[in-house]
Amino acid sequence: MILTKYFQQFFHNSKSSGIVLIIFVLISLLIANSSLSADFQNVLDSKIGTELFHLDYSVSVWVNDGLMAIFFLLVGLEIKRELLEGELSDIKKASLPIFAALGGMLIPAIIYFGFNHNTDYKNGWAIPMATDIAFSLAIISLLGKSVPNSLKIFLSALAIVDDLGAIIVIALFYTDSIDWISLGICGGITALLIILNKSGVNRLFFYIIPGLFLWYFMHHSGIHATIAGVILAFTIPTNLSETEISPLEKLEQKLHIPVSFVIMPLFALANTNITFQKEIFEGFINPLSLGIIGGLFIGKVLGINLFSFIAIKLKWAELPAFSAWKEMIGVGFLAGIGFTMSIFVSLLAFPSEIEIQDISKISILIASVLSGITGYFILKLNKKISQ
Repeated sequence: MILTKYFQQFFHNSKSSGIVLIIFVLISLLIANSSLSADFQNVLDSKIGTELFHLDYSVSVWVNDGLMAIFFLLVGLEIKRELLEGELSDIKKASLPIFAALGGMLIPAIIYFGFNHNTDYKNGWAIPMATDIAFSLAIISLLGKSVPNSLKIFLSALAIVDDLGAIIVIALFYTDSIDWISLGICGGITALLIILNKSGVNRLFFYIIPGLFLWYFMHHSGIHATIAGVILAFTIPTNLSETEISPLEKLEQKLHIPVSFVIMPLFALANTNITFQKEIFEGFINPLSLGIIGGLFIGKVLGINLFSFIAIKLKWAELPAFSAWKEMIGVGFLAGIGFTMSIFVSLLAFPSEIEIQDISKISILIASVLSGITGYFILKLNKKISQ
């Protein structure tokens, strides 16, 4: 019973998912730089599935297109809940994280583009736009009560808006060609899901089955299959009752543990297996690495605080309760942890260029570590000074 209690506490602690993610990143890096590297890559490249209906994909494709669709489903559910009944449901509450997220996406993209607009790396402009919810919230949770709860809510809402922006960017800018027949079928399935929602159908089974077909046809349409997860999420029924749990909340609760402790660690394991070769580091200081590190480490904190300052000066928003600009700077640095979504975008931006992917991943790791450490110590130091 005591052991069960500790397991429950671990799996429902926001710090835990970040810790597990870090462990799997380290495991992936260790494997990639050991004698197991070639065998591990063979596992990732091995095909699973059936040629029937064209469903024979490599393990890495199943992770990045299949399992990550479930991750995006959870993100979509969180966005919908926040829009209807959370921090984004009230325009006064939502305005600051929305403005902050816009700045936190725009300025990093501009910094990256400034370094890379005349290079072969220009397609990666969206890499430094994203904030990793799991890592950033895990680090701010480590500070406990020394950080106002309003700041944690602000960071969470900012990261959710940020994810919505990343989803839109992926759908609009990282689609090479479109199969209009498959996309039309996706439209029909989406219409069916909306009809089910409007008809008051609440059993999740009736949404999950069409959702699987939506994923299949989205994958074959040319638009990244993970978008199917977001579309499905926005059709799941919810309610504003505080006593009755909605289908959306039920699904969100069911997905939290598998996404945080299985899907995201597997994504990290499959996509941070970087072999540290001398050739990579010899050419590491280049526009690509400077654009990613500059965008995440400098662009995020600059964009978030600049746009927040403008919104507050124009009286469109106000600072989170019991917080000051020093703490906003600390939160801005934490938002520079781009890990999961940034790596995901780098895979889409440079789909067949492994060396460029590796430089991108190393740059994301460096920027994320620098951002996390800097944000943590700014918030920690600020608390000691205020005491």
